[in-house]
Order: sequence, then structure tokens, then C-alpha cells
Amino acid sequence: MDLVSGYKGKMQGVVGLVFGNDNHGSNEDSYVERLLDRISNGKLAEDRRTAMVELQSVVAESSAAQLAFGAMGLPVLLSILKEERDDVEMVRGTLETLVSALTPIDHVKVQKNEVQPALMNTDLLSREADSISLLLSLLVEEDFYVRYYTLQLLTALLTNSPNRLQEAILTIPRGITRLMDMLMDREVIRNEALLLLTYLTREAEEIQKILVFEGAFEKIFSIIKEEGGSDGGVVVQDCLELLNNLLRSNVSNQILLRETMGFDPLLSILKLRGSTYSFTQQKTINLLSAVETVNLLIMGGSETDPGKDSNRLTNKTTLVQKKVLDHLLMLGVESQWAPVAVRCSALRCIGDLIRGHNKNLDVLASKVLGEGPQELALNSILRIILRTSSTPEFVAADYVFKSFCEKNSDGQTMLASTLIPQPYSMTHAPIEEDVNMTFGSMLLRGLALSERDGDLETCCRAASVLSHVLEDNIQCKERVLRIELEAPVGSLGAPEPLLHRMVKYTALASSMKNRDRKSSVAGNSYAQPIILKLLVIWLADCPSAVNCFLDSRPHLTYLLELVSNESESVCIRGLAAVLLGECVIYNKSTESGKDAFTIVDTLSQKVGLTSYFLKFDEMQKNYLFASANSSQPHKPLTRSTAASMAEIEDVDDNNLPDGKNEDHPILSSIFDSLFVILVKRLESDIREKIVVVYSHPKSEVAVVPAELEQRSGEKDEEYIKRLKSFVEKQCSEIQDLLGRNATLAEELAKTGGGKYSESEPRVGGASDRVQVETLRRDLQQAIQRLELLKTEKVKIESEASMYRNLASKMESDLKSLSDAYNSLEQANFHLEKEVKALKNGEPSSIQDVEAIKAEAREEAQKESEAELNDLLVCLGQEQSRVEKLSARLLELGEDVDKLLEGIGDDVGLPEDDEEEEE
Repeated sequence: MDLVSGYKGKMQGVVGLVFGNDNHGSNEDSYVERLLDRISNGKLAEDRRTAMVELQSVVAESSAAQLAFGAMGLPVLLSILKEERDDVEMVRGTLETLVSALTPIDHVKVQKNEVQPALMNTDLLSREADSISLLLSLLVEEDFYVRYYTLQLLTALLTNSPNRLQEAILTIPRGITRLMDMLMDREVIRNEALLLLTYLTREAEEIQKILVFEGAFEKIFSIIKEEGGSDGGVVVQDCLELLNNLLRSNVSNQILLRETMGFDPLLSILKLRGSTYSFTQQKTINLLSAVETVNLLIMGGSETDPGKDSNRLTNKTTLVQKKVLDHLLMLGVESQWAPVAVRCSALRCIGDLIRGHNKNLDVLASKVLGEGPQELALNSILRIILRTSSTPEFVAADYVFKSFCEKNSDGQTMLASTLIPQPYSMTHAPIEEDVNMTFGSMLLRGLALSERDGDLETCCRAASVLSHVLEDNIQCKERVLRIELEAPVGSLGAPEPLLHRMVKYTALASSMKNRDRKSSVAGNSYAQPIILKLLVIWLADCPSAVNCFLDSRPHLTYLLELVSNESESVCIRGLAAVLLGECVIYNKSTESGKDAFTIVDTLSQKVGLTSYFLKFDEMQKNYLFASANSSQPHKPLTRSTAASMAEIEDVDDNNLPDGKNEDHPILSSIFDSLFVILVKRLESDIREKIVVVYSHPKSEVAVVPAELEQRSGEKDEEYIKRLKSFVEKQCSEIQDLLGRNATLAEELAKTGGGKYSESEPRVGGASDRVQVETLRRDLQQAIQRLELLKTEKVKIESEASMYRNLASKMESDLKSLSDAYNSLEQANFHLEKEVKALKNGEPSSIQDVEAIKAEAREEAQKESEAELNDLLVCLGQEQSRVEKLSARLLELGEDVDKLLEGIGDDVGLPEDDEEEEE
């Protein structure tokens, strides 16, 4: 079958698609077509081999030939690999041609949107059915070049199409095993297989685990030992890169290495041998790769792995037990002839190793260096910070102290205890005489050194270390607050607190920067922010430090000028704003001129609260604070990145992350995530506290009662005049406060309507909380009064009901008396009738009628008068009670007439109606 003619139409379509017409590159297309025709349909073996050699040559040099080859050539060459395995030369030429077709041509510039022939050929080959399994089967061939070109072809496929190749290899039985067997082959084959496995294990976790169970650790360390350890060549680098791929984010592989081979083979790579002062570029890269392996073990695994923390803790403990700290200190501290990149990497690794591990912290604190005169390791690292000319090395050594002091109050106290003021002659002695100094003496010397030299770089580096010693430790802050530095010899100045000296250096840095914006002294460009960071940490949660800071009135004036100075960077203005805020929220002073209200009042008048709050928003948008929030993953050390990392010497002052930023790039390392979190917490507290102080000024100040009392011997006119002036003064203060509150409301409203509206919810939230709290208190008081009134109402209603019942009883008694009176009237009527009859001469059985009538009338009158008197007394008492109850019910809003309606209607006495009308 003619394979070339079958794919000719497809090839022309592809070329036309890429180049826009079928005639472009027609020479290469026709030439490739003729060569493939000779290979596919040729009768003579020698002619076919010659055609293969020519095809390999043209494909290796021409992009158009690579493009034409992809559509037509792949089926032809794959059929040779399947059907002509016995022809070794033909198979060898086929593999070499495929490698050339998949390798981009370096000297050809490819446009951005133009199709890359090598990538397209890679995609076509990886899509061919069983192509990967076919290539893996060639690894068992006896011919050296067949295995060599097969590995190169697999590497090219993996470089351009990694995911598809990884999936295919996992589905092929014994695919990984065949690749591992290549590590035991001849050196050239082994190196190619090593490079292939390095690419293969970068992302595939399943392949990583299979390689480890196939004995990858033993073979890797065996090759490293054969090549000479860190003194070896690029093969050692490839082995370490493969080892790092197997350990990165893989807890199970780390545990397997620790429990089987242990960490001794790894530590032997870090051990310097022979001429330790001789560091080639390759040796530097090898040591960097070995330190990266230690860092991966310290990390413990992937962030999502539940066993990461316990594995990290175990790895740190085991590494220190295996004396890895000695090797890292040799590389980072004692070997000052080592390249800067190696020293920095070793120092950062020391910081990671001790961070959060109490035993390792104690080991480093007690570690001594040197064979002759010995010195504590921490002192040596501090000397590097103060003396080094390399900015990255200062950052790395500073990271050691940051890790040592983080959540280590005992270590901070130990370092702070050595901070003992020295005489002026000691603090300004030649720099070579600091070998026998304690940690504290050396640090204070660094803090005081810049005044003489005019260079604040040493001071700001020492200030960075001091900030770690003071962070989150009130006892250390109080202790260092008592330190006073002597004035220069010959001056009349008194000793001043260390805190005041730091503020002085901040102002000095500002003046030096203003005097010469193009200063060649690099340290002065980042000195001011670092010293401000120290002051922010020092004043946080420490009222004593705030009081000491405010003891000097120029300090407050300087901060106000710094906040409002538009020539300063956003970072410096923001940190100055934080310092001013700390003087408010941690201010416990009641002294006039130093209390929180005075500072807020001054801030409102000099800067304006709106402008002040905007400083926080500008600072949070600065790249220093934005980059610290997002943790950037560490880039793996590969062949492409190793050379650039090995040549690190210093930070270019002009190499800023953004052209608009005025801050030194070193600050992105100094302003770590913990400091950014602290600043954000302080910002929230400052906003709320300022609104509260401004809304309730001097709320705790009580009026002296003597002001309102008449003095002995004071005339009434003078007393009234004094009271009048006192009231006028109070009214004036009240009007002033009302005006300030109106100003505050206006400024907050402006803040909400401006482009910095992000800050409004926080400010408005604090103001709203104050108003809501006031309304809540008023509501609670109203509810309590309502409940009291309800209780009184129920009590009064019960009393009214009782009196209504009593009145009904009295009315019934009155009715019975009326009935008795009526019966007496009737009896009297009958008697009078009988008397008349007797007068008319009619007979009567009653003798002495007049006497009987008089006696009866007298008895009835006595009884009725006594009962009526008692009844009138009771009615009078009840009438007074009813009047009082009626008045109380009217106060409560009850309708008295409605309540009394119906009472006494059943009696119908005129007297009762008249009483009710009255």
C-alpha cells in the first residue's frame, strides 16, 4: 500500500492552512514527499537508508519540512518501527528522524500566533494508537543507539505533551520498570533515562510512588556517590532534581526515605570536602539542590495532606539529630568564601528548621562555632547581618532571628537579657573589636553606630533584629524601654532612651533622603520603613512605650508631618499613621496634652480624619502589603532556573516590582505576613477608637463639685457671676463639641462618597455602633419604665375592683335599711289610721295609743339615725378613696366614667345619681 499518497491530500491541507496557500514551501513539501516515497516504496535497502538520512537532515533544519513531515511521515515511520524491527540501521534512522521532527529549530523565529511544527508533530505522534507502547518496547533492544534515540524521543514527547505521555505510561504494563532499568545501563543511556524520569515525575504523583517502590532512592544516591557527591557534574544535579520531585508534596515517599535509607546519604552531599574554598558553578547548583531537598523534608508535604504536620515535626527532629544543623551552619555562616546563593539558601533552611520546634530552638541557641576562639552561632549570624555587603544575605540571616523569636518568649527573654547599655567608647569602638561582645552589646552597638557614620543601613538592620526580639512580648518591651544610650563624649546632652534614639534615626533618614534623592547609599532607601516597623511593633499593646514616646512633644509633631508629607512613599505615610493610631488606642495617660483626646483633636486639625483614614487604604493597596497576603509557592530548582539562582549576588536597587513603587524590593521580605496581619488588626482598632474618642470626648472627666458650691465669705452677687461664667464656659465647650461632631459626620460622609469608599463601611460601622448602643440603652430604659407602669396599672385596677365590690355591699346595706324604713312608715300609717278610727268613737283593742305611737317612733328613729350615721361615715371614706383612684387612673390614661358606668344603676336612688353627676 502506498502510504505517502494516502496522506498527500492531508499534508497539502495542513500546509495550506498554516501558510495560506499550497505553493508556499512547495520545494520542501515536494522534497519531503519524494523522500517518504523512496522510504515507503523503495526496493533497495541502501536507497531507503540513504533517503532516511536525507529526510532526517532536512527535517532537522527546516520548519516547513517539519510541518510537511508531520502529516505524511509519521504513519510511514511508525510502520517501519512495527514491521522492520530486525533492520537495526533503519530503525535507528527512523528514531533519529522522529527526534529531529519533534525538536524545535532554535535559529528560526516563530511568530506568536503561528503554528509550531515541532509541537504539532508531538501532538500527532502522541495521538497515534499504541505509539507510546511501541516506543517503550524498543527499550529492550540490544542496540545502544536504538535505546538512546528512543529515550530522547520519549523526552521530547514528554517536554511538549506531558499529560498524555504520563497517562499512557501508567496504562502500559511494566512501563515504569523499563524506564527504571535504563538507570543501570551505560552512562549515556543512564543520563538520558535520568533526564526523562525527571520530566516524568514533576507533576505525576502516582508515577512518583511507583518509582519509589521500584527502588528509585537507592539508585539515585548510588549514582550521586559514583559521580562524586556535590563535586560531581550535571548528573548529580539531575539526580537531586529527580529526588526532589519524588519528595515534593508527597508524605508517603518522605516517610519511606526516612524509615529505609534515612537522611545520612543526603547529609553527606552537604558535607564539604577537599578545597572548601573552591566553588564552581556546578558545585553551587548541586549544593542548592541538596539544600532544597532538606527544605522539602522540612515542609513535610502538601498543604492538604492530613499527615503533613506530624511528618514535618518528625523530619525536623530527625534532621537535627543527624547533625544537619552543623552542615548548614558551615555553609551559611562559617564558609564566608561560599557563593552568596549557597549562604542565603543555608541560612533560610536554618530558619525553617528551627521555626516552631522547641528542641531545635534550644539546639541553635546553645550551638557554638569555631575551632579556636568559639562563639555562639546566634552571635555569628548577627555579625553577618551587621557586616555583610549583600542585601539577600542580610534578609536570609534576618529570617533566622525571625524564626527563632516567633512564639518563643523564652528565647526572646534570653536575647533581651543581654541588652545592657555600654559606655560610649565601647559602642563606637572599631568594628573588628566586636568578636568578644555579647549579643546584646553587639546589637546596641549596631543601633548606635549610624550616628557617627551617617549611614543608617547598619542601624536599620539592627532595628529589624530588635523588632523580632520585641514582637508579642510585653516583658521584653518593658525591659528594652528602660535602656538609655549615652550621649557622645564632649556633648552636654543627657542619656536618652533607646526608643527616642530610634525616632531620631527615623527623622535622620527622612532628612538624608530629602537632601540627596540619588544617594548612593542603598541602605538609606529602606532604613526608614524598617525603623518604623520596629516602632509599630514596640508600641503595640504597650502603654508604657506609648507614654515614653509622647514624653517628647516633637515626636508627635514629626509623625503629623510625616503622615501629611506627599513626597514620602505610601508605605512610610501609612506606617506613620499606624504609629499615631497606636498613640490613641494604647494611651492610658490622663496628663493634659498627652491624652488620647488631645491627640485625636490635633490629628483632626492638622491632617483631617478623612485624609488620615485614607492613608490606611493607600497602604493596603501597596504591593508590599498585597504581596505579603498571598503566599507565593517556592519555584523548584530545575536546569532552566538553576544557573540564574546560582549567580545571585545582590538586589538591584532599580529592579522594583512596579515602576510606580518607591519602596526598596527588600521590604517585601522584611514586611512578612505576621506584620501585615498586625497592621490590619491595628487599623481596625484605630478606626473604631478614634470615632469613639471623637464622639465621646473626655467622658470620664467629672466636674469638680467645688465649682458649683458657694465659697465661704463669697457674696451672692459674686457667686451668681461665677456660676454664670462657669455655665457660659460649659456652653462654649458644648458648642465646640457639637461643631466637631458635625465636622466628623461631614468627613465620614465625604469618605463614603469618594473613590476610597472601601474605607467607609469600617468608619461608618464604628459610628453606627456608637449610635446603636445609645439607642439600645434608651430602649432598655423605656422598656423598664413601661413594665413598671404596667405593674402599677394592674395594682390600681385590682384596688378599684375591690372598692367597687365594697361599694356594692354598702349599696345593698343601704337598700335593706330603706326597706326597713318603709316597713316602719307603713306600720306608722296603720297606727295613725287606727288612731283616727278611735277618735271617731270606734272601739280599739290598743290602750294608750298615743304612748305606744310615741314609743315606737322614738325607737325607730334611734335605730335609723345610728345606722345612717355609720353609713354616711363609710360613704365619706369611700368617696375620698374613689376620688384619689380616679385621679391616678386619669394620669394613666384610663376613662374613669367608663369604669364607673353601671355602678348603682340597679338601686336607682336620686342621691347616687346626683353624686355621680358631681
